Amino acid sequence: MELDNIDYRILEVLQKAGRMSNAELSEMVHLSASACHRRVQRLEKDGFIRDYVALLNPRKVGLPTTVFVEITLSGQADEVLDAFEKAVARVPNVLECHLMAGSADYLLKVVAGDTEDFARIHRRHLATLPSVAQMQSSFALRTVRQTTALPVRD
Repeated sequence: MELDNIDYRILEVLQKAGRMSNAELSEMVHLSASACHRRVQRLEKDGFIRDYVALLNPRKVGLPTTVFVEITLSGQADEVLDAFEKAVARVPNVLECHLMAGSADYLLKVVAGDTEDFARIHRRHLATLPSVAQMQSSFALRTVRQTTALPVRD
């Protein structure tokens, strides 16, 4: 499916304010409500819109500490990677896990209440992940920019 300027505008607006009504959205993209609704349904059906979520304030829910963890595995066989990925998917404080090119095999984004809470997460979950040869943690001091909105066009 090829997207036009209206489709891109719908995606941009919904990324910033996903709870707006169809009437509000149609007004913002200068389209009738019924045409706008059909386009949104098509964008959902074709997988451009994956989910609708509420973005929580980490401080308000007691998880203000962000830690990036680089993990190097003891091997690269498919079964080693699969076992690690299945295990890390079960760690609730891991928000993101990326298979990397470079010095580390994986990069994790972990949230915690504080350094003591991260030590608990490390002992209970991260240290028990299969085939981990090396782990290095870096604490974020301050978030300079954070967004979930993808740049859908230049």
